[in-house]
Amino acid sequence: MIDYSSVLSKTVQAIKPSGIRKFFDIANEMEDVISLSIGEPDFKTPWEIRKKAIQTLEKGRTWYSANSGMMDLRVAICNYLSRRFRLEYHPETEVLVTVGGSEAIDMGIRVLISAGDEVLIPEPCFVCYAPIVTVSGGIPVSIPTKAKNGFRLTAAELKEKITNKTKLLILPFPNNPTGAVMRRSHLEALTGVLRETNIMVLSDEIYAELTYNGSHVSIAELPGMRERTVVVNGFSKTYAMTGWRLGYAAGPAPVIKQMTKLHQFAIMCAPTTSQYAAIEAMENCDDDVRKMAEQYDERRRLIVDSLNKMGLTCFEPEGAFYVFPSIQKTGLSSEQFCTRLLQEQHVAVVPGNAFGESGEGFVRISYAASLENIMTALKRIQVFLDSLQ
Repeated sequence: MIDYSSVLSKTVQAIKPSGIRKFFDIANEMEDVISLSIGEPDFKTPWEIRKKAIQTLEKGRTWYSANSGMMDLRVAICNYLSRRFRLEYHPETEVLVTVGGSEAIDMGIRVLISAGDEVLIPEPCFVCYAPIVTVSGGIPVSIPTKAKNGFRLTAAELKEKITNKTKLLILPFPNNPTGAVMRRSHLEALTGVLRETNIMVLSDEIYAELTYNGSHVSIAELPGMRERTVVVNGFSKTYAMTGWRLGYAAGPAPVIKQMTKLHQFAIMCAPTTSQYAAIEAMENCDDDVRKMAEQYDERRRLIVDSLNKMGLTCFEPEGAFYVFPSIQKTGLSSEQFCTRLLQEQHVAVVPGNAFGESGEGFVRISYAASLENIMTALKRIQVFLDSLQ
């Protein structure tokens, strides 16, 4: 009989499972549940994108692409980044097409850090960063952000955490789970700190197109930052292409070269069909993106207003498709609140502490759901709150 605890990696065994999936899995086994737990667009992938994929399949275009991705797609990515975010990259040497944005994050972290390097991670944040840093031999260093600052990272908070071991800053904005956005002035304050160091930046901009009340600004656009920043983006959120598993990284050629080498051995190439579809998305689907963003914005305003009226203090998120209300007034922990809400009212949301210790006292609610489901869920949340009185 094999003792698997002795043969499996101690590092991997020590990593906790995703707190997001825990509630999603429980909800999946219950009836009449409204799940506002997963960050997945409720829209179908726009038809023109699906049609392009169907056409390429019919023509048998199912072979491997170049390791870095199809050149036509890398050109489309560069044109898109220039057109939308004023970022200029060379398609041959500064872009890597990956299996989702998640792979780009993984490859970026693994090539930028060595054993013992410290990686600064503003929290609350998406659940993947710290585990990837850990399995890569690095040391995740959390920087708790605060509701009073709109959950933005401040220059003072950044400077306080920098040591002589700091190698990388992960910048996850627009933010999951808080919906926080870093505007140009906030980013400029950070660059004043970073320019005095050799710290690299991994800027996760997967929600860039879902920025409300203004446009997204990438830190890579600011003077002196392009050469120290790897920009990660993808198609899942912007184009409702979660299952297509396609993302990309853009950054300095020496970094992308090493990421491509690792990608070459681990993955080979991203799915060809998805790459053809992505070209269509970037070149011809701006209107679809705008329409989806407008509907998210409508839901955002509804859910923020409703939660605040219930007494669940909720700052106004300026990006992504999540709200992050405080549930401290209930006297329940984040885990207790979510468990009881699911059991008693069949509404699934995610405890804030799934995104780092600083998320305790909050819950994440996704509005990537229909207005009908959101309105029903809000009524059930009100009933639940009334029952606690």
